[in-house]
Parts: sequence; C-alpha cells; structure tokens
Amino acid sequence: MTRRAANPSTKHRNANSRTRPAARAARGISPEEWRARVELAAAYRLTAMMGWTDMLGTHISCRVPGTHDQFLINPYGLLFEEMTASDLIKCDIEGGKLSESPYEVNSAGFTIHSAIHMNCPGADAVMHCHTQYGVAVASQKDGLLPLTQMALTALSQVRYHDFEGVAEDLNERERLVKDLGDGGMLILRNHGTLSVGTSIGEMFARMYRLERACKMQITAMTGGAALNRLPDEVVKHTVEQGQFIYGPGGRGAGGKLMWTALMRKLDRESPGYAS
Repeated sequence: MTRRAANPSTKHRNANSRTRPAARAARGISPEEWRARVELAAAYRLTAMMGWTDMLGTHISCRVPGTHDQFLINPYGLLFEEMTASDLIKCDIEGGKLSESPYEVNSAGFTIHSAIHMNCPGADAVMHCHTQYGVAVASQKDGLLPLTQMALTALSQVRYHDFEGVAEDLNERERLVKDLGDGGMLILRNHGTLSVGTSIGEMFARMYRLERACKMQITAMTGGAALNRLPDEVVKHTVEQGQFIYGPGGRGAGGKLMWTALMRKLDRESPGYAS
C-alpha cells in the first residue's frame, strides 16, 4: 500500500508550534496561549502580505485564552512581516507588560484594544488598519455605500465611530465600545477600519470583506462613469443574505474555511511565524 506523503507545510507549522515546550512553560506560556500566539503572529504576517500595514502603525490583538483581563499584541518596533509567536507582548488591561520584551506597546493601540477586550466578551480578537481605501471610505461623509455585493453582505455588521484625535485618551474607550455595539466591523471616521471576532480567523475574514468593499467603492467612484444604484428591495434582500451566509451555520461562518486556507498559504511562503 502506498503511504500518502505528509504535507510539508503542515509538518513545518506543527513542528514550529511545538518548539521548546519546556522553555515556554518556564516563561509561563500554556499550550493554549502558545496556539493563540501562533495564530496571532500568522495574522500579522498575512496582514503584511495583503499590503494592509502602516509600517509600524496599526495593531492586532487577541485575548489570552482562559483570561478576561489579559491580551496579546505586537511590540511597537517590529514590522508585521517579521512577527513571530514569541515576539508578541502579553499585557493587562491597565497597560502593564506581563511578558519580557525590549519593546513597548503602542499607546494608541492599547487604548483601542483594551477598550474592546475589557467590555466586549465576544471580541476575543481585534484588528485595526489604516489602509489607503479603508481610510478613504472612512473620510467620506456617507461611509460604506450599498454599491457592491461585498459591501451589502457586510453592512449589517458595520458600525461607525467619530474621530476624536490620535487614540491616546483613555476616556475614548467608553465611546468606542458604545459605537461598536453588537457589530463586527467598525469604521473609525477619518481614521481607518476595525474588526472583531470570537476567533482570529473570524476577525481576519471580517476585515478582508470590509477592506475589499472599501477598495471596490473607491475604485468605482473614481472610474468616471455614473454609479449603478440598486433598488431598496435588492439592498435589503442582499443584506439579509449576508447575515445568513456569515451567521451561525452559514458557509462563511467564523471565517473558518478562509483562515485554514490562509494558514496553508503562510506555511508555504513565510513559515517562520510559529517560532
């Protein structure tokens, strides 16, 4: 009988994810936290591949499994393309570093991410971007328009937060949480985009949909031709379809299929993230 060859990319990822377990245990990193670190580092690498970074700016975080007051976030000083699981900083909701790192946490990143992790139990992962198209839509008065299928299937999850300056005022956290409400995507007016999820995969899939919708909108608006506005009944129907497709039991629920495929891509093209 012919034995099926192991997938080399999967083998590489699994080997990396088990690197130095004794050393991780000595640093107080549980197997559950290490898995979260590996996925979060993957999200950073994939964000770089997508061209969504702002050099050292913007940030992605996830709650430390089994805790309610700790999260992992990037060290301010590393490019997303070089992020690894062991680089990530564990901090508490007061801004205290709970893991060793020569780097600090971006203060604006702390304000935004701590606000959501503190007050939104279902937001285990949070992602914030300053992309060209996301900021462009965030700077338009009407925000995300019901022009495309990508926008329509996301609209039920989109909320808005007004710009208050660089997010370093901790008093803004209450308003961020209120404006996000029960949404999964937040347009920070004149600033950028944000997504949350019960998993890193769901968070990333939501950001992908939001960013694609923004890019399509700006492209259509700068094309020079009149926009094809959709009838209200078609808009309503497609928004409802999006709620079904990406809701519980839908084929796009939780971004699971997309995230699994993206992890395979990362294993092939940038496997060092799991170290």
